[in-house]
Amino acid sequence: MKARRILMSAFGVIICGISVGMFKHASLGVDPFQSLMSGLDAAIPIRFGTLYVIVNLLLLTFALVFDRRKIGLATLINLFFLGYIAEFSQRICQLLLPDIGIAGRFILLLIAIVIMCLASAFYFTAALGVSTYDAVSLIWAEKQSRLRFQYCRIICDLVCVCAGAILCKAKGVNIFGEINIGTIITAFFMGPLIAFFNVKAARPLLNQGKK
Repeated sequence: MKARRILMSAFGVIICGISVGMFKHASLGVDPFQSLMSGLDAAIPIRFGTLYVIVNLLLLTFALVFDRRKIGLATLINLFFLGYIAEFSQRICQLLLPDIGIAGRFILLLIAIVIMCLASAFYFTAALGVSTYDAVSLIWAEKQSRLRFQYCRIICDLVCVCAGAILCKAKGVNIFGEINIGTIITAFFMGPLIAFFNVKAARPLLNQGKK
């Protein structure tokens, strides 16, 4: 069972990184957290992968203060490797799909959303840590009784989208390349989709073979 949890955690984080690269190549908006990262990337002149590590170290501090149980293997993989996996994934997409047109970009976006939510459900369920950003919504939902995780996630996502848009506009970056239909879809539906895949895919896989 422990080995299965480790595999689910590693698989989930790696696939999330790949999906971020797909989001970027589709150019129809990245997920909400990445929209914030895009704004910070425009404002701070350092490599994206390195910036990703710095921001996540700050979020890690929040998780360590409020609920250390959310920190584990998946957190460390996400913290140190996801930004670089996303960079690599985007380069591969550019090589394999250089001119896919608007229809192809939309299909790529939908695929990226589905696999990101599925992958997130995998490492949530494995319970070996979550990403530092995911920890914010989970901790918030657990610390109060008024809002379920889905709604806490939607609020956090909307805050990231607004902050990303402000930073991009301030630096003259094309907002609609980073914050677009894909961002809106994920802001409102990523939380519910993760919850759906958690019940329909991740938990059954984790409990497979149990008596």
